[in-house]
Amino acid sequence: MEKRIAILGIIVHDRASSSEVNRLLHEYGEYIIGRMGIPHQDHCSIITIVLECPNDTINALSGKLGRLKDVQVKSMLAK
Repeated sequence: MEKRIAILGIIVHDRASSSEVNRLLHEYGEYIIGRMGIPHQDHCSIITIVLECPNDTINALSGKLGRLKDVQVKSMLAK
């Protein structure tokens, strides 16, 4: 299956969800090229992930993250 480059933007509004976010990122760690996390005061945490993997894998991770309570995720794929 063809691999694609993708960027996931993740906003965690409640730090209680951070452990589940990190568990999922660890589960998909073989596809992660880079990761940047920025704690933003007491409001939220912002995480950017760069992946190289099949489209189905990007959608699966994005979907699992998006179903978590107080977590928002958006993806952008390279052409």
